[in-house]
Amino acid sequence: MDIEKQINQITGFKNLELLATQVVEGFISGLHKSPFHGFSAEFAEHKIYNNGESTKHIDWKLYAKTDKLYTKRYEEETNLRCHLILDNSSSMHYPRLKDFSISSLNKIGFSVLAGAAIMNLLKRQRDAVGMSIYSNQYEFYANEKGSERHHQMLLGKLNEALLVNGKEIPTKTYTHLHLIAEKLKRRSLVFLFTDMFQSDVEEAEMFEALQHLKYNKHEVVLFHTFDKRKELEFDFNNRPKRFVDVETGEHINLYADNVKETYEQAVQEYFDALKLKCGQYRIKYVQADINEGFNKILTTYLVERQKFGG
Repeated sequence: MDIEKQINQITGFKNLELLATQVVEGFISGLHKSPFHGFSAEFAEHKIYNNGESTKHIDWKLYAKTDKLYTKRYEEETNLRCHLILDNSSSMHYPRLKDFSISSLNKIGFSVLAGAAIMNLLKRQRDAVGMSIYSNQYEFYANEKGSERHHQMLLGKLNEALLVNGKEIPTKTYTHLHLIAEKLKRRSLVFLFTDMFQSDVEEAEMFEALQHLKYNKHEVVLFHTFDKRKELEFDFNNRPKRFVDVETGEHINLYADNVKETYEQAVQEYFDALKLKCGQYRIKYVQADINEGFNKILTTYLVERQKFGG
């Protein structure tokens, strides 16, 4: 089957914007149970007042209700610049899916919906968002803007990422991160969604590229996206199976139980090493299991936004 016919059989999210809104509203409704209690009172319209700011726009009615100072937000206001980066290599399309929904996600689907949910929060807070998508080539770049037209264009590009994938598309993440670092001229909060499938040499080069972003004063969050049940716990039955590297086409035939313990140990050590190295480079490392939902992603966004000075 050629790639064009395969793409025609795959459908993206039927309404990505609506799904992202549902994810965000569910998240916001639970904020009162979290350390962000009070932050969400008028989430779309207000920001917390910081000492030293003008008192001109303080919402005194909201202060009377909450005993906390908030200032009103306006359409032209932009306090944060955020850049979303999406790894669109073949391994991100595991497992292969034809239809996408909140209950039916692979790594690329999870990353697309998580990115759309972050965009929803940015839109509510009148912040600017840009995006990069890459695989074996730099597929898409848009700088940071806050307009509705720009927002809709980015949603369309996210949905397209679900469709554009033939077999054996590898990636060299570090090459594209260097290009992105050169393109981002103003300090931004950068979110990278990737499954971190690469060789030891490529990993070292990737951290050099992440350092390039840090050197340019950007704050970087690495969302390590994976399917815990399959890729970490190696949860397969013990029938003989052929395991295929989707980026190189190489394969091996084996019984899962014969390698399960050794595999789990090796992958866990790799994950631990990634976390340690991110700490050394002052990069926020977040494990993003596609089966766990989006609260961890959105909580990370809120924490990093506050630290960034939003």
